[in-house]
Amino acid sequence: MTNDEFDLLDELYFLQSFQYLKSSLGWEDERLLKNLEVLLKKAWVRCYESPENEIFEALPLTEKAKNYYFLATKEGLLKHNTL
Repeated sequence: MTNDEFDLLDELYFLQSFQYLKSSLGWEDERLLKNLEVLLKKAWVRCYESPENEIFEALPLTEKAKNYYFLATKEGLLKHNTL
């Protein structure tokens, strides 16, 4: 797990918007989208169109992702907590 992945998972214990993550981490859009995509591929994060509607086919992340919400999966939290 990279430092970026660790920091991102640290913010995803609760459902968070893309804009919140960008503000909280202070990252550029490209860096955040890249790391979210990696975590989605690893199944460590879930993606939501709204707080109630999960997106199961979110990859690849596009500009639309800036309106999405993200949440760590159980597997992602376990990986985060074992470091």
